Amino acid sequence: MTPTNCFKANDIRGRIPDELNEDIAWRIGRAVAEYLKADTVVIGGDVRLSSPSLKAALSRGLRSGGVHVLDIGLCGTEEIYFATSHLKVDGGIMVTASHNPKDYNGMKLVRAESKPVSGDTGLREIQKLVEDTFVTAPLNDDSLVTERSLQGHYQKVSVLDAYIDQILGYIKPAQLKPMRLVVNAGNGVAGPIIDAIEARFQSASIPVEFIKVYHEPDGHFPHGVPNPLLPECRQATRDAVLEHRADMGIAWDGDFDRCFLFDEKGQFIEGYYIVGLLAEAFLNEAPGAKIIHDPRLSWNTIDQVRSAGGEPVLCKTGHAFIKERMRKEDAVYGGEMSAHHYFRDFAYCDSGMIPWLLVAELLSQTGQKLSSMVAARIVKFPSSGEVNSMLDNPAQAIESILVVYEKDATDIDRTDGISVDMGEWRFNLRMSNTEPLVRLNVESRGDQALMEEKTTELLNLIRSY
Repeated sequence: MTPTNCFKANDIRGRIPDELNEDIAWRIGRAVAEYLKADTVVIGGDVRLSSPSLKAALSRGLRSGGVHVLDIGLCGTEEIYFATSHLKVDGGIMVTASHNPKDYNGMKLVRAESKPVSGDTGLREIQKLVEDTFVTAPLNDDSLVTERSLQGHYQKVSVLDAYIDQILGYIKPAQLKPMRLVVNAGNGVAGPIIDAIEARFQSASIPVEFIKVYHEPDGHFPHGVPNPLLPECRQATRDAVLEHRADMGIAWDGDFDRCFLFDEKGQFIEGYYIVGLLAEAFLNEAPGAKIIHDPRLSWNTIDQVRSAGGEPVLCKTGHAFIKERMRKEDAVYGGEMSAHHYFRDFAYCDSGMIPWLLVAELLSQTGQKLSSMVAARIVKFPSSGEVNSMLDNPAQAIESILVVYEKDATDIDRTDGISVDMGEWRFNLRMSNTEPLVRLNVESRGDQALMEEKTTELLNLIRSY
C-alpha cells in the first residue's frame, strides 16, 4: 500500500515531495482514468514551481489509461471548471495548492459537466485505487512510458477567449461608470486574466482603470504566498487603494478561486458580508430562489436572503460540498465567508472573477461607495473573522469546549464542526479540511463589544488545550 496522506476531504494537497510527488501524481492520473472510464480529461496548473512536473506526471498517468489529455496550461482553478463544461469532456484536474505554503501542491478534480469529485463522490475510491491497485508507476522505464502513453494523446488547447466571454456575460460592461480598481494577484495566476479583461475593456472604451500590484505570476512568491484571508497579507492592497484613491481593491489567492474586496477607504470587507450583498442582488433578479451558505458565519446571510424573499440553505463548508448542494437545490448562488462564491450559470462552480465584476456593476448602478453598501450589515451582525489556532488534539478540544457552552445554548448544529447559538451571539468551531488548524468564527446581534468579549473568551479556552 502506498501512503496517500495527500487525499483530503475535498481535494488532494500535500507537502512536496514527501506527501505528493511525480510518482503519486502518475498513480492519481492512472486511477482517475480507471475510475471515470474517461475518454478525454482537461488539465491545467498554477504557478507553483512543482506544478509543471506534477502535471506532466499526471498526464502520463492519464494517458497510460487510454485517456486523451487536453492541457490548457497556466491557469486558475475556475478555468478548469469552465473548460471541462465548455469542451464537454469527461473530467478536469487542476494542479494547485491554492493558498497553502509554497512547499505544498495538490489537485482539484471534477467529472463531466464540472461535477465535483469529493470524499463523498469518488475521491475515496480514487485514493483506494492509488493505494492498492496501481503500485508501479513506470516513471523510470522510458519504453514502458512510451508504450502506454500512446494509448492516449496529448494536446495543448486554449479556452481563454470563451472563458472571458462567459464571466463578462454576468454584467453589462458598457454600463460600467468610470472607476479605478486596485488588483492584487499576489504573484499567482490572476494577473493574465485581468490583462485579458483589461484588453476587452479598452477595445470597447469602457472607463475602468486597473492599478496592478504583485501582478506577474511567480512561483517563488517573493511577497509571500497569496492568502488575503490572513490579515498580514492585506497591507499592500490597502496601501495601493489609499495611494491611488481607488474605488475598490481586489485581491486573490494563488489559484484565484477566492476573491477578497477592499472598500474605497482601504478597509478589508469580510467575505461574509459580500455573500449577503450578492445574494440580495441575485434575488432581485430571481425572486424566491435558493441561496447556499456555510455555517461558519450565517446570521447576516440568512437575514438578507429571507428579507429579499429567498430561501437560505445551510451546507457543510468546502468547495466540493457546496457545489454538490448547489446542484441538488438548483440554487442561483452560493457563498462562503472564506470568499468562495458559486454561480448556477457557471456550472454551479466557484469563481473569483465574477464576484468583483458584479460588485463593480453594483457600484455603477447605485452610485454608492462599497463601504456604504455593507456598513449597516456589519453593524447589525458584527463578526470576528476567522481566527486560527494550532492544537495537538483538536477534536478533543472542540468537544471539551462544547461541554462549557452547551447547557446555555439555544441550538447546537454539527453540520460542520460545532455551531453553537447562545441567543445574542453564536460561534462556529471546526477543524480545517486542508491544514492542521482549528478555525473559530464568532458573531453577535448588533453588539460589537459582546462579540469581541466572547471571541477573546473562546480563544483563551481553545489555546488552553
